[in-house]
Amino acid sequence: MSSSDDSIEELAKEWLRVDQDEKTRDEIYQLLVQNKRDELKQRLKPRITFGTAGLRARMEAGFARMNAVTVIQATQGLAEYILETNPESKRQGVVIGRDARHNSERFARLAAAVFLTKRIKVWWYELNVHTPLVPFGVKKLNAAAGLMITASHNPAQDNGYKVYWSNGCQIIPPHDTGIAAAIDRNPEPSTWDTSAVDGNLLVEGALGLVKDAYFDAVRLSCRHVTSEPAKASSTSPVRFVYTPMHGVGLPYMSSVVESLKMSENMVVVPEQAEPDPDFPTVKFPNPEEKGALDLAIRTADENGITLILASDPDADRLAVAAKTSESGWHQFTGNQLGILLASHIFDTWQSSSAPKEGKTLAMLASTVSSNMLAAMARAESFQFVETLTGFKWLGNRSIDLIQEGYDVQFAFEEAIGYMVPGVVLDKDSLAAGAAFLTAVGLWQTRGLSPWAKLQELYEKYGYFEDANTYLVSPEPATTDAVFKAIRALGKPYPAKVGSRKVLRWRDLTEGYDSGTDDKIPTLPVSKSSQMITCDLGGEVRFTARGSGTEPKIKLYIECRGKSADEAKRGANEVLQDLLAEWFQPEKYGLKLA
Repeated sequence: MSSSDDSIEELAKEWLRVDQDEKTRDEIYQLLVQNKRDELKQRLKPRITFGTAGLRARMEAGFARMNAVTVIQATQGLAEYILETNPESKRQGVVIGRDARHNSERFARLAAAVFLTKRIKVWWYELNVHTPLVPFGVKKLNAAAGLMITASHNPAQDNGYKVYWSNGCQIIPPHDTGIAAAIDRNPEPSTWDTSAVDGNLLVEGALGLVKDAYFDAVRLSCRHVTSEPAKASSTSPVRFVYTPMHGVGLPYMSSVVESLKMSENMVVVPEQAEPDPDFPTVKFPNPEEKGALDLAIRTADENGITLILASDPDADRLAVAAKTSESGWHQFTGNQLGILLASHIFDTWQSSSAPKEGKTLAMLASTVSSNMLAAMARAESFQFVETLTGFKWLGNRSIDLIQEGYDVQFAFEEAIGYMVPGVVLDKDSLAAGAAFLTAVGLWQTRGLSPWAKLQELYEKYGYFEDANTYLVSPEPATTDAVFKAIRALGKPYPAKVGSRKVLRWRDLTEGYDSGTDDKIPTLPVSKSSQMITCDLGGEVRFTARGSGTEPKIKLYIECRGKSADEAKRGANEVLQDLLAEWFQPEKYGLKLA
């Protein structure tokens, strides 16, 4: 037996020692008895760690999976870290929410029990909630941290653990590494009591304390962007179909549209209205996936409605589709919807009579999102800021900008995530949906549909089209080898892609940026993750990065052109050149999506 096998056997024995869940304990026992070493290795190492979206994995036994043991251990580390860094944390407490997935309530109760063993107050959401209500609650209740049990739009067998800091944003370094170190120092499960929240004096039901305030914030954010409270009445009625995609969004969306006096305008997809953790009507509960909106489109057609809004199961992402006279139903990409929202927020901010106190408007997008917002910012003279992938970066960078005196009004990411900072410093399908419905009502008074408005923006700022895709990599070592070979194509970086010259090379793995005076990137560098961004001749920009949660190399390619066809052609040409010259799927065993 190899030393690797020895270590796996020791990990399996450690699992059997600490796990008191009969089901997951038996899973590891059976794998050990059956000598399934490869499966044990996948289940037990490496330990599940905080990625772009916190912890997220398949629900099954093992230190690399989501289960009662890893939830308890993660919470013990989180609790210890909070106590170490915040002397008021016991009094301030932690907000805990969960979605409607399998095991979400159980994991939330186990987490609460751990905090209670440390005498930390728990603000307990008594019902399933949408994810944004946790960061909102953290700020509203002045809590030390927030925890949401959710796997967002992942498949039914997955679950996750998302942590928010006292500023209402997802954790970033050094908190994530500090929590990970504290987890390693506190591996022994301290409690398995899922009933600890019932009747405990340190537990306070919090949903009633924050829910109305949240809906007020959403309504006020729409009033702000429409200049005056009375102006909302000048918008046209907007009929739309809504689907929560078998998730928790419906009661919260219903309250939002009621506060906007739009309740009679919303038709819900009946088959997807109630929470169902098995997501029976979709292959994947992600409204971006092909076919996910089929039932919503059928419902819309049956009711003569031309607009669809969809949330993912934890209702933090928003998808929109509209029926156009040109091509039937069009589902807007995350970039297209981001630009539509940004243009509405800019127009109404600019025309607002509310005092701006000399502040400059600021909007943000992640580095893998469309450059169209940057182009809009240059044309309209507001501040655009780019961040790393993920709303943990967009949210925390927004706080920095606010402290610098900017009026931060919006941020987005191409994966259908949109942030309205006046509500929460995280993506929120309901706040974004309310802003979009308000925008559509205003556009209709000008005779513009969302599609027509988008064409108007393209005419003004240029046509931006993408060729985004991904390559499935056999293992992390292969991904690293691919990026190493790409870097070796030139000194200090490759000179071209196809016939296009590399105008700027930014390597956030190696820490090099040809576009800065000192050649050091302004964005954070991480040796543990692969990420390269290039500006090419012909107004093309692309980013290649290794996924932090999946065995994928993701490619984000965008071209700006004088027409949609020109831009699309340019993006596709660069994709083909990258595959042929840089990524070479056949050589490395990569599979194109």
